[in-house]
Amino acid sequence: MSATQIINQQMTLEEYLDFDAKAEGLYEYFDGTVFEMGASPEHAEIQSSLNAILRAQLVPKGCKVYPSELGVKVPSLLPYRYPDLTIVCGKAEFEEMGGFKRLLNPILIVEVLSDSTEKFDKGDKFKAYKSIPSFKEYLLISQDKRFVTLYTKYDEKFWFQSEYEAGETLKLESLDIELSVNEIYEGII
Repeated sequence: MSATQIINQQMTLEEYLDFDAKAEGLYEYFDGTVFEMGASPEHAEIQSSLNAILRAQLVPKGCKVYPSELGVKVPSLLPYRYPDLTIVCGKAEFEEMGGFKRLLNPILIVEVLSDSTEKFDKGDKFKAYKSIPSFKEYLLISQDKRFVTLYTKYDEKFWFQSEYEAGETLKLESLDIELSVNEIYEGII
């Protein structure tokens, strides 16, 4: 998702939780500043396409695919984030926060990259996501070209990075499924 700063003044976490519970749309909190989350048509189409592909492969395996409207608790970047897609296999665990349930145990997190979020998604946000104990794979999808980056957890310190282009297929080890880059972008780019 792209992000637009909406408030220049500092906001406490408690003020943000109250604001977010009443707000229409998605807003994320970063160190006292609130950002409105939005998406381009390409971003929305990629997210929708991948949601359908993952649901078709994962629901029969007992997994759930959640869209960006479900917040995920991130211990090192509280209170929570709104990833484009999150996947849980087995029982989903939640914590009540700000009047809503927030997911605690995603196994895969997907972000569709925009110009305004790419650096953050690859840097500080990824570092923060690593504080989620169940988190095993991070899928970053370009919205401008057929290009996907996959980070796979090896252990607490090491993550393997692999990149895929048009015509290639990637394997999500934590879910034991394959994804075609072309299928993700079919009819979009």
